[in-house]
Amino acid sequence: MVFRYARHTQNLEKLIYFYTSVLEFEVIGKFEDHNGYDGVFLGKAGENWHLEFTQDGNLPESKFDDDDILVFYPETLEEFQKILANLEHFKVPTLTPKNPYWKENGICFEDCDHYKIIISDLRITK
Repeated sequence: MVFRYARHTQNLEKLIYFYTSVLEFEVIGKFEDHNGYDGVFLGKAGENWHLEFTQDGNLPESKFDDDDILVFYPETLEEFQKILANLEHFKVPTLTPKNPYWKENGICFEDCDHYKIIISDLRITK
């Protein structure tokens, strides 16, 4: 099974920059004016998941709260440390997550649409 998380935005170029710079995701695919939508697929090559961001002329009506988060588990210490360095380099502020579990087990921050992301070192194997 392949997993795709799709989300509408009015900040497509900013999101592409954020996810490719801070999290070092790759642009897996893009489309323009597909039935009025522009979009991008971001992820890591060889993985069975990716994020899709779309944009059209309508404002998103997203409703989310402090417990709505994307959680990523880097598999190596090097990958985890690189993300932390990118957060500092791009001056992305870290936040205190609402859920106490993530206060102890992850680093929380937001993308440019204010969606929360957690990076956790719990699955580092090497």
